[in-house]
Amino acid sequence: MADIQGSYDDLFTAVPNALSALLDEGDAGASVAVFVDGEPVVDVWGGFVDAARTIPWRRDTITNVWSVTKTMTALCALILADRGELDLDAPVGHYWPEFARAGKEKVLVRHLLSHTAGLPDWDGPVEDLYDWPSATARLEAQTPQWEPGSAAGYHSLTQGFLVGEVVRRITGRSLGEFFAEEVAGPLGADFHIGLPAEHDHRVALTIPPSSQDEDYAASAPGGKAHPTAATRVRVRDGNSLAWRRAEIPAASGFGNARSVGLVQSVTACGGAVRGTRLLSQSGCDLARQEQFSGEDRALGMPIRWGLGYGLFDNTYGWGGWGGSLVVIDPENRMTVAYVTHQMREPADDNRGLEMVMAAYDGLQGPRT
Repeated sequence: MADIQGSYDDLFTAVPNALSALLDEGDAGASVAVFVDGEPVVDVWGGFVDAARTIPWRRDTITNVWSVTKTMTALCALILADRGELDLDAPVGHYWPEFARAGKEKVLVRHLLSHTAGLPDWDGPVEDLYDWPSATARLEAQTPQWEPGSAAGYHSLTQGFLVGEVVRRITGRSLGEFFAEEVAGPLGADFHIGLPAEHDHRVALTIPPSSQDEDYAASAPGGKAHPTAATRVRVRDGNSLAWRRAEIPAASGFGNARSVGLVQSVTACGGAVRGTRLLSQSGCDLARQEQFSGEDRALGMPIRWGLGYGLFDNTYGWGGWGGSLVVIDPENRMTVAYVTHQMREPADDNRGLEMVMAAYDGLQGPRT
């Protein structure tokens, strides 16, 4: 079996075993963390950071988690709402006046978080993703594809700019700056939206599926064409310096399972982790407030959307292109995070779910 580094509670042996099995199956590298009551009961990693398998994945290795970044952006919005600085029922134009045109006057803040704003498609070049003023100006000019709030369509790239600009208008700070100062910093979490050059040496570049190269482009979970297919966000884009430096709050977060699990444990534990309180209990509950249930027009599958998170039975969270995933279970005060740079074809990828199931094996404790 592949060698696994790190530590874990004996009850959760199934988790490192599952990671080892994935590495044996051919994955290059990954990390997994399980937090219960805000403390890590699993913090493991293994494999390599390069496709040639010459450089070991280390404790401080980080990688692009793609759309798992959305859970960090959502948390920033929930913090502002909990503080009374952001009204989720207010029109977006209340905070961002230039947005309220081209039929977007009735778009509410909660529509941005729940993928119901009617602005799912990024219609510009990839390069504009790296320029915040260009990206937000492009969204200001867009017309909603449906009556805001009446339907859902996954805002794969646009959501981060939409929520992020509201955060910027309220706080005077970019989403990445707010996250660093108000979330990652107080928690001591190694997660970054807009990665400084000093961390480049720790990055594990994304590795495309075995049958693909770096021109491999994003597709939806079911394998259907992604709504941003015309934009052609490719693996090579995500591996570029420009992507790393940019703040793309829907998709350009860099971290590892430990940092993802630690941050998202905040809502699993009633708003406070290790003595640091970021939310009230009612603020945490907002994440699970259902905004939409039905067929998502972009993903082509049924889904329930909360405020910034996908809802799954009694849990919530979200995954990223390539397989990374976070699942939050407030009933059990547990968070499971799986972070990998090794992509598989979406239709064949159940790795994150396997990690979640392995974590529940430990949560159930010894069997008689």
